[in-house]
Amino acid sequence: MSWSGQMNLSVAERIARMYLNIGVVKLNAEQPYTWSSGWKSPIYCDGRIALSYPDTRTYIKHELAEVIRKRFQGTEAIAGVATAGIAQGALVADALDLPFLYVRPKPKAHGMTNMVEGEITPGQKVVLIEDLVSTGGSSAKAAAALDISGFEIMGLISIFTYGFDQAQELFANAEIPFFSLCNYDILLKEAVEQRLISASSLTSLQSWRKSPADWQG
Repeated sequence: MSWSGQMNLSVAERIARMYLNIGVVKLNAEQPYTWSSGWKSPIYCDGRIALSYPDTRTYIKHELAEVIRKRFQGTEAIAGVATAGIAQGALVADALDLPFLYVRPKPKAHGMTNMVEGEITPGQKVVLIEDLVSTGGSSAKAAAALDISGFEIMGLISIFTYGFDQAQELFANAEIPFFSLCNYDILLKEAVEQRLISASSLTSLQSWRKSPADWQG
């Protein structure tokens, strides 16, 4: 699948279109999905699918690297947030010729009981790569682990975010600069343009983002 004919699209629009076309994102307001938190959701996003599509994977890699070059100059290492951020983070580190490490959700239960895997270099400036940001908890926890290990957190970049206020507030309070290549609003716009959702579904999808814990479909 080639995206060379979409030069008029923004980065966010391209990724939204890719995600919809290859099935990374599934939208269903009538039969919502259940998250591990218990929330009912009209959207399911599995960014790992993008890794199976070389054109999409490569495009995302280059755009993540470009954000780091422009916004986080002086970055000395890349860290992936386990598990979905590991593959994309490693690809970006390779593109930038930088060291790579990753952060577990909790310390390893055996051996060295590491939470941060890779060479620990106190004072090293690191950018975190995350596949998807929802509430922001796992990303903030990974950043805290890196901070405890002595790294200087330059920022966090995700491929996609739902744009929840609580995530924005969490990163702001932790003083973690955050940038995402694509977001929920752009995704809905593309879904409408491709006629993948109806007007009634769009209203429901928009209301979910405002109050996901209370949304009933």
